[in-house]
Amino acid sequence: MEAAITVKDLKLRYKCLNRMSIKKSLLSIKKTKVETFEALRGVSFEIPKGEILGIVGKNGSGKSTLLKTLAGIFAPDEGSIDLHGYSISLLAIGVGFQKRLSGRENILLSGLLLGFTEEQIREKMDEIIKFAELGDFIDRPVKTYSSGMYSKLAFSITAVLNTDIMLIDEVLSVGDSKFKKKSFKKMQELIQDKNRTVVIVSHSTETLKKLCTSILWIHEGEVKMQGPTDEVLDIYEEFMS
Repeated sequence: MEAAITVKDLKLRYKCLNRMSIKKSLLSIKKTKVETFEALRGVSFEIPKGEILGIVGKNGSGKSTLLKTLAGIFAPDEGSIDLHGYSISLLAIGVGFQKRLSGRENILLSGLLLGFTEEQIREKMDEIIKFAELGDFIDRPVKTYSSGMYSKLAFSITAVLNTDIMLIDEVLSVGDSKFKKKSFKKMQELIQDKNRTVVIVSHSTETLKKLCTSILWIHEGEVKMQGPTDEVLDIYEEFMS
């Protein structure tokens, strides 16, 4: 089966800096040891083309870090990620928007960053705006948006300007109940395309059971298990309880 994503021995470390005064830090700069936290500890897995993979794990296990590394936002310290030439987009709250720009301007910017031409984005602009249901707010700065409005716009851009690989971080659980149903239905439509690969991070096992064909369980920066949805989620839920 053709692979869409191949990850080998992925490691990513954060530098932990303690707060101190500038004067104190200048005086003790040579003595200060910078502690590191290893968020991903040799993660390896492969996702076949057309797979809908769910990622689970307790808070702080490295799920969102892994998505941001796959999307190219974080650079790994060691290991490799091969996307096999496919285009990729990350759908996550707080990622990707310029808050001083309007929603309309951010649609254009986001589309360009995803590799679409200005003409392609403008052709889809009305569809994105209609789906987002933001009314006059579409021409106001994104910094004035609530988290629900932010997620509506982010989801609408990714859903309409869809890429070969979609990474989704908890966004399906944000927004009012009407939009949740609408976005879930749209997600199901997108998933029906056998050429599209989707990776979903969610704490909702109900959502993962409905959407995913397989599950990757990350525990303390390492792969604990990967396999069929029901099998992995049953063991995971027992572990978490």
